[in-house]
Amino acid sequence: MSLHEYKVTTITGGVKDFADLKGKKVMIVNTASECGLTPQYAQLQELYENTDRSNFEIIGFPCNDFGAQEPGTEEQVAQYCEKNFGVTFPMMAKISVKGANTHPIYQWLLEQSVEHGQHSEVKWNFHKFLVNEQGAFVKSVEPTTSPIDEEIVNWIHGK
Repeated sequence: MSLHEYKVTTITGGVKDFADLKGKKVMIVNTASECGLTPQYAQLQELYENTDRSNFEIIGFPCNDFGAQEPGTEEQVAQYCEKNFGVTFPMMAKISVKGANTHPIYQWLLEQSVEHGQHSEVKWNFHKFLVNEQGAFVKSVEPTTSPIDEEIVNWIHGK
């Protein structure tokens, strides 16, 4: 399977078909509004604004799995992100990224991560997964690693 075979619900209740991401590198990140890492929203938005939409996309998944740090509804999360960080990158509906209710997209990401000798679980909020233009898993990135870390930016730009 590839990332392009999944469809998910957007934060506004629509459908996002990941087949639309063919030809783009993608960063998938689970987010939370009440986490010590929440300022990464600003870095994610900076990255989003400074990359070409035809080559790269960020997909955010609000998640309440770690310390109940995303307690709000989708509408509250969307308002918070826009008001506090000017978020314009695509945000999806709240999901679980661990446990019995792990969303299928995260089941796939974690299976791929393990196959590549990387993380077997999402470590915390703002854990990032990088996927290439063909929809194949590339890398699992620690939550504490900045979205604008040189390694990530260089990967996006093919350096």
